[in-house]
Amino acid sequence: MPGRAARPLMLAVVAMVGLALRPFLTGVGPVAAPISAETGLSMQGLSLLTLLPVLLMGAGAFFGPAIQARLGAKRATVLALMVLSLGSGLRLAAHSALEMLGSAVLLGLGAAVVQAVFPTIIKREFPRGINLAMGLYAAMMMGGGAFGAQAAPLIAAWSGSWRLALGWLALPAALTALLVALALPRETRTREAGGRAGLGRWLRLPRVWLLMACFGLINGGYSSSVAWLAPAFQDLGWPAGASGGLLAVLAVGQAVSALATPVLASRGSDRRPWLGGCIALQLLGFAMLALRPEAAPHAIAFLLGAGLGGCFSLMMIVALDHLPDPAQAGALAALMQGGGFLLAAIPPWILALLHDLTGSFPPGWALHLAAVLAVGGLTLRLSPASYRGALRHPAPRGADAAPAE
Repeated sequence: MPGRAARPLMLAVVAMVGLALRPFLTGVGPVAAPISAETGLSMQGLSLLTLLPVLLMGAGAFFGPAIQARLGAKRATVLALMVLSLGSGLRLAAHSALEMLGSAVLLGLGAAVVQAVFPTIIKREFPRGINLAMGLYAAMMMGGGAFGAQAAPLIAAWSGSWRLALGWLALPAALTALLVALALPRETRTREAGGRAGLGRWLRLPRVWLLMACFGLINGGYSSSVAWLAPAFQDLGWPAGASGGLLAVLAVGQAVSALATPVLASRGSDRRPWLGGCIALQLLGFAMLALRPEAAPHAIAFLLGAGLGGCFSLMMIVALDHLPDPAQAGALAALMQGGGFLLAAIPPWILALLHDLTGSFPPGWALHLAAVLAVGGLTLRLSPASYRGALRHPAPRGADAAPAE
């Protein structure tokens, strides 16, 4: 664990990296109308601005352990943050659908690498304080989502430019890359077994698929909410600024729960009771969106966000709990995110399709209600007593090192 003098700096690094990973997603929804008007993107085309980054977060995460083994976690994080900066910067000059989609690809690739390798840094730097550090990381990630959702319509209204509302995010991403480069300790150039373990051998373990399914179903609700919560309330007559504020409330709920839930769950090794509570909040949120969205919009958004944020941070901790070695645990967390984000990329497109077919969003929210019920059943299998048998430690030596059943 970092020394007392270094610990605040390390926590600042964790916070700033988390903060950089979501504003580019949540900022799009509140300014979707002018983007569509100027670039010609349709409803399903707009959904790609969320779907592509989430899809790439999934696909890219599978390569995270290999990138980490070649470059080291620190260098990979710095380079990926610079790609994030470039992706946002390109939106300052975007005038076509193709340019917007190209920026989405860069943003997805950058976020994918950061999310794949940074949990290794957290586990290494905070071996006895992982709940606090991971909670802060997830909370700042969700807080970044709140910030992006609120800032984008305000900057667009002030400047008259949706491009500036999205493109200015290049600056904080670049500054975060500089902070990581200066603050993190130099890494020893040793090959890590977690990064070299055969992907096929990991994927033969049922537990890996279980973690992917849980993470994907949870984050599918997040990606759909980010993409369509603001447009759904704009369909009900809300102005862009108010709908963006609603998305910000959702992200604040995520941030609060992402930080508080892991700290509360640290009193025991079994995360399932807390996962169950967060799943119940999601059930309530999606049910209200499907049945009575205007009954209490801000309360619905906050409760839904709390359920999503708590589940996100707890699932990351559950993955890291499975293995004691930081590199191996980081590889497992990367694979969970890989399959999970691939799954989570699909629901925003399905919601767009259902909206085109029915003219409304409630059928899509009802679909997420069913998904939450499914993940509630799957998480019952994540007993700490099952970790050893479900996922034995990968052997630390040789190119064929892999987890054994």
